[in-house]
Amino acid sequence: EIRAFDPVTQRSGEKIDRITLSASPRVKLDPAKTGLADYLPSTSHLALIEPAMLEMSFSGFAREGFDGFSPLAARCSAHFGLSDIDEATALLAEPATEITWDTESLIHHRNYPDDALVAQERLQVESESRERFLRQVAMWKKAGYAVTVVSSKEGEEQRIREILTQDSSLKNLKPRFLRGGLNEGFRCTFRGDATLASEASSSTRANAAPPLGWVVITETEIFGRQRARRATGTVRASVQRAQVDQLLDFSELVEGDFVVHLQHGIALYRGLSKLDTAQGIREVITLEFDDHVTLHVPLQESHLISRYVGLSKTKPQLGRIGSGRWEKARQAAERSTIDLAAELLRIHAEREAQPGFACPPDTAWQREFEGSFAYTETKDQLKAINDTKADMERTRPMDRLICGDVGFGKTEVAIRAAFKAVQGGRQVALLVPTTVLAQQHLNTFRERMAGYPIAVEMVSRFRTRAEQKKILEAATLGQVDILIGTHRLLQADVKFRELGLVIIDEEQRFGVKHKEAFKRMRATVDVLSMSATPIPRTLYMALTGARDLSVIETAPTNRHPIQTIVKTYDEQTVVDAIRHEIRRGGQVFYLHNRIMTIELVAARLRQLLPDLTIGVGHGQMGADDLEHIMTDFVAAKYHVLICTTIIESGLDIPNCNTIIIEGADRFGLSQLYQLRGRVGRFKHQAYAYLLLHRHTKLLEIARQRLTAMRQNNQLGAGFRIAMRDLELRGAGNLLGSEQSGHIVGVGFELYCQLLRQSVARLKGDKTAAAIRASVKLDFVFVGDGTPRDPNSTRGRHIDSYTAIRDAEDAANEGPAITPIQARIPSTYVNETRLRIDFYRKLALADALPALKQIEADLRDRFGKFGDEVRALLLVTEIRIRAEQKGILSVETESTRLKCQRHSGQRDDWVMHGTRFPRLTAPQPLLRLKEVIIFLNNLPTP
Repeated sequence: EIRAFDPVTQRSGEKIDRITLSASPRVKLDPAKTGLADYLPSTSHLALIEPAMLEMSFSGFAREGFDGFSPLAARCSAHFGLSDIDEATALLAEPATEITWDTESLIHHRNYPDDALVAQERLQVESESRERFLRQVAMWKKAGYAVTVVSSKEGEEQRIREILTQDSSLKNLKPRFLRGGLNEGFRCTFRGDATLASEASSSTRANAAPPLGWVVITETEIFGRQRARRATGTVRASVQRAQVDQLLDFSELVEGDFVVHLQHGIALYRGLSKLDTAQGIREVITLEFDDHVTLHVPLQESHLISRYVGLSKTKPQLGRIGSGRWEKARQAAERSTIDLAAELLRIHAEREAQPGFACPPDTAWQREFEGSFAYTETKDQLKAINDTKADMERTRPMDRLICGDVGFGKTEVAIRAAFKAVQGGRQVALLVPTTVLAQQHLNTFRERMAGYPIAVEMVSRFRTRAEQKKILEAATLGQVDILIGTHRLLQADVKFRELGLVIIDEEQRFGVKHKEAFKRMRATVDVLSMSATPIPRTLYMALTGARDLSVIETAPTNRHPIQTIVKTYDEQTVVDAIRHEIRRGGQVFYLHNRIMTIELVAARLRQLLPDLTIGVGHGQMGADDLEHIMTDFVAAKYHVLICTTIIESGLDIPNCNTIIIEGADRFGLSQLYQLRGRVGRFKHQAYAYLLLHRHTKLLEIARQRLTAMRQNNQLGAGFRIAMRDLELRGAGNLLGSEQSGHIVGVGFELYCQLLRQSVARLKGDKTAAAIRASVKLDFVFVGDGTPRDPNSTRGRHIDSYTAIRDAEDAANEGPAITPIQARIPSTYVNETRLRIDFYRKLALADALPALKQIEADLRDRFGKFGDEVRALLLVTEIRIRAEQKGILSVETESTRLKCQRHSGQRDDWVMHGTRFPRLTAPQPLLRLKEVIIFLNNLPTP
């Protein structure tokens, strides 16, 4: 069978009946190779369409002296040209009946309000015009016309149905609904045989009179404005992953990175290697500890390794294998998290108890507004929207962070949240870091909310003092619904009548004093923060659950990853990069972050590129001059804009798809990511050149930053960039001095993990607070190597009682069982990193549905698996069921099954009378299933 395949999830999709394999036009044909026609039977009928054009094209890319076209043409039984098809229409008989349709546009029957009208007047005119138009449509229906409504989305159709039901005079209209993309409606009247016309329309019921004609109406006539829509492909499902417990991706680790081994402490990652052992070749993860002690970790134990993040760039002390230092540090950190967890829960409880304003459920206007969005929402964008609106409908103040890549739709989440707040009678403040971004948001919000009685204003240095004073007075009186501005909005003279929602865009760009103001806001109003690369403190708060987190990772349709090039600065590289972009009709950002020398750089570029227009923009220019430069660049009056980091935040210029960053080693990782995100916001391939000066001696941190930029060039990498930045910079003093020592000792990631467990225990969450069960089965060996003989007494202490009992058991036992390996062999999953990934997923699975999903992934991606993989899945199921039943350990000794309860008592075993339960299955897989059945029958604590 043929199935679709998603390269992101690596899963196969729906069945496909057939596919078309077309030849590549750039392949040089070789007479030694066969073509598709050579595989077809001799009885096949082949036809050439436009043979003359085919022969001409064929000669253009075939190898010189190779004539493969003539034999192919000789095999074809027919040759067609487009002119032949045109002439063939004259051979058809005259039609028996001719139908003519007279059509007219509906533009004369539908009035649209003047854009100059203020919002309230515009809405009134729009409502009256729509009512008159729909009553005219009802009259056409009564006269005998069939009415069809064409809508582009299900949400639009639902809104139109609501409009029709609101007017009792339209109850008999009952139009037919079709899904489509018409921009304008029409009315057509049939002339000729109306019966045939009605059959063509298929819109009349049996035995009904044929219609007089059609009336087709669209969203343009219903809603009073034409909606520009782009073609959208199939929305790719985002990769579903835990947004907090991110699996460590070993492809992101660089040799020399610090990691934490759960049992032995902090180590240096030394890569993946192969060991030649007595049991054969084994693949291992190599770690280096104190005194250059090397530990080889089997792949199946990779879940014990996590990334180390400290508080600063200072290198941590490596763990010493065999000493008790690591265990003491880990236990001390775990105890400290209990106090911190109690504090976090207290803060959370205060938030829950804090009186706030609950927005009402979505109104008809909200549904209409959301339906007017010009693009198809991605799956995780919709989830972020729904989670945000659900938070706003609760009484406690919202505090949510939206983390999404540049151009992935964070602004639309903010727009819908703002619209909902205004619908609830509250005002909205939108804080942005730069005046240029404020102007862009003003344009976006006004464009999206045109036609609604919503007043959107802005205060920034682009406004005069008199204009700002007038706007602020209107905000105080409640006459401004949405106020956009920079940190100017945080000053004392800015007052709102009913502030309900604060939106903070690019939160990482604001300073400490601004953050304190945000903290005061969170106690009383809903706060929605947005960032592509949130700063470590913000990320930490979201990861530990102190703030709600939404991650948007799905790229819009036709978006390409940005190609990142790291090179030494060279004028020819700059010229070539600019020329390449200009040749394809684009524009270029050239970032030079020194205002003192920016004009010298501009003069040099004008010498190198005399035929191009080059503009200069930076933050010390006058407001009018800067706005003029940016407006001209957006209007494509400049080919190249030489600028400082003023372009860092939010500028949306789809035609600009190359950015050149001079002195890239001077920027932080998150800042580089933000700057790179200024390009690649449309369907064209974008390029980012990170240029270093020749004399630069790269610091280790700068080298790692640039390496991370080059590695994380996939779409939606902002969340990973923030995590990597957290590692490179350190977590900082996030928790106060009391907790700092513990974080240094065990690492930020493990500390967060311990903290989440402590929070879960205090909440009474049994699943998260469960102790990990130990599974040691003497007839199964997990991983590579040779299983030990389950019947061997080597290594066991044998007393007289045990010897007598073993002798009695041996008399009742059948033949010895052959041990089995539980592993993912390289013959099944060839790539080492993928095997590590699946071992980690199995080790971290804490519920049976998660295990079933992993099993389905293996089967779908790699096909049917053998007994070794089946044994590994069954061992994992035994661990999960043991944890669900409160079992601390599951062990076997020959046929005896020893299950120790997690009750705090040392020898609390599950017994049958005075003996351990006995396993009787003769094969390893059957014996594993026997253990599962036994655990399943135990009572749940």
